[in-house]
Amino acid sequence: MKKLILLLACVFSFQVSRADNDKPVQFEQLPTAVQQFVKQNFPNAKVAFAKMETKLFGATYDVVFINGDNLEFDKQGQWTEVNCRHLTVPADIVPAQIKTFVETNYPGVSYLSIERDRDSYEVRLSNFWEIKFDKNFNVIDMDSDDD
Repeated sequence: MKKLILLLACVFSFQVSRADNDKPVQFEQLPTAVQQFVKQNFPNAKVAFAKMETKLFGATYDVVFINGDNLEFDKQGQWTEVNCRHLTVPADIVPAQIKTFVETNYPGVSYLSIERDRDSYEVRLSNFWEIKFDKNFNVIDMDSDDD
């Protein structure tokens, strides 16, 4: 029994060690959803490189533009993070409820980044505010990053 447990532990360790690695890929090798998102929302941006990160339960994808802006996608090819240092986050990807809150409270600002996961969204604005929303778009945290 001890040998079986040891064998399973070794196999699991091997899988975990292999599961977290980065592999550069050509833009055309990315999932179709990723390619379409980039072409639709960043039509003039030049891709510096793309990579696939294999994880234990699938892969994630990163796209980095020559200007330093970067995008992250989940295993289905849906965006999880959009970071813009030189451009702004495309307004079409910001949920309407977040837009309404930001336009009401901070008119005229632009979005520098947006991040989403299963339970929340977080935006960073050009006025240095970072605002976190729950999945129902209620504000759950705010932080000023102007230090």
